[in-house]
Amino acid sequence: MRLRAMAKINLGLDVIRKREDGYHEVRMIMQTIRMYDTLDIRKKQTPGISLSSNLPYIPCDDRNLAYRAAKLLMDEFQIKEGLSMKLAKAIPVAAGMAGGSSDAAAAFVGVNRLFRLGLTEEELMKRAVKIGADVPYCVMRGTALAEGIGEKLTPLAPLPDCYVLIGKPAVSVSTKTAYENLNLEKIGRHPDIDGMLQDISGGDLYGLTQKMENVFEPGITAKYPVIRQIRDFMEERGALKAMMSGSGPTVFGIFDDKRMLYAAAEDLKKSGLAKTVFAARIYNRRGGTEDE
Repeated sequence: MRLRAMAKINLGLDVIRKREDGYHEVRMIMQTIRMYDTLDIRKKQTPGISLSSNLPYIPCDDRNLAYRAAKLLMDEFQIKEGLSMKLAKAIPVAAGMAGGSSDAAAAFVGVNRLFRLGLTEEELMKRAVKIGADVPYCVMRGTALAEGIGEKLTPLAPLPDCYVLIGKPAVSVSTKTAYENLNLEKIGRHPDIDGMLQDISGGDLYGLTQKMENVFEPGITAKYPVIRQIRDFMEERGALKAMMSGSGPTVFGIFDDKRMLYAAAEDLKKSGLAKTVFAARIYNRRGGTEDE
């Protein structure tokens, strides 16, 4: 079985407060895009889980979220058969695009189907939060409001059809670093999440893009000015709005014109500002991780 583990972007990202348990309350609007890792899974005769990847620096043991997701289900259902997984990474690592979380979601869906466990999407999502806060969303996918620590999800109407340009500079930012550079008392601008929800409901892509904000962006761009340069580069070439995704450093730009998207992508490649450049459409179908 081959599954697509799709990337996400944050159309709006707000941090409300820090909880007593150390986690942060967030309010985010998440969107799946057609950029994906692929996960090949098959049964094997020998017990246990084996995982391999196309990238030498990706851990292939219980440090890997896909491995941990598969093991969680196999342990719970006492599956004696073995599992072989091959992970082909295309989503940049430590990029604010939920690559690892999406790999875990694909493993949940794949193990559920392969061993015919009969779990519903909701039942998978309840287990997924044990692996990471973004994993339930990566099981559901589409357009969604995420609250709590990211695990409280409300499906939203699909966005109007549009295009996304991805530009990741040659730096990596961990979520831990992003929070260390965030001063909750000094957040200058919070995204208008409620206004964005109204724009999504009304199919107003232009209103939506003008309200997009990420509270992590000022702190991270101060440390890595290239993020601001990529953002400005995209907007100068026709993006309705460009913004950092998640904890960064990836920048995405929303386009309503395919020709402008591809022209901007070519210019961005030539500029040398971004190590990874990728043009994609948004993905609006919900209902689990898609087979290829």
